[in-house]
Amino acid sequence: MYVDWKNQEIIFKIVYYGPGLGGKTTNLEYIYSKINPALRSELVSFKTKEDRTLYFDFMQVGLGSIGGKKPRFHLYTIPGQIQYSYGRKLVINGADAIIFVADSQRDRLDENIASLQDLREKLAGYQKSLEQLPWIIQYNKRDLPRATSIPTLQKKLNPFDVPYCEAIATQGAGVFETLKSAIQMAMSKL
Repeated sequence: MYVDWKNQEIIFKIVYYGPGLGGKTTNLEYIYSKINPALRSELVSFKTKEDRTLYFDFMQVGLGSIGGKKPRFHLYTIPGQIQYSYGRKLVINGADAIIFVADSQRDRLDENIASLQDLREKLAGYQKSLEQLPWIIQYNKRDLPRATSIPTLQKKLNPFDVPYCEAIATQGAGVFETLKSAIQMAMSKL
């Protein structure tokens, strides 16, 4: 979080983190499509020719006023693919809250675990940890027939018992609920 005194804004950074093809970009695209254009910026995406996130996706959302200053939320996604590890490290720096988007499909459990471990390592590089940082887990793709049970996902991915939300990002289910929780967590640092 930082204060832009010139524009009288309080800037918060929220990062969507998780395995490749888990639904991070889908979350941002849904938010972009549904939020009042007066409250958001354009959605900036850097994609490969296969339509996968290359470096990050970015969008700004502004809401109300706090003590005469406008809160602005910078929403980022990171690429989930292994080869973009350095980009993930850069994007995670300075995050005020993290949304870990887990792919609920049974055959993606190991990738979710590996991505969570990668997040821990990236944070450690900045002398941060999941124990210190506000974060929420979004269990995405709950509509798929091979979705892992919530108790199993909780056991494997949520050792700190952080809040979680079930989602179907392609339909918008749970998308705004997850974002609202992350915003509240980020603002609680104020």
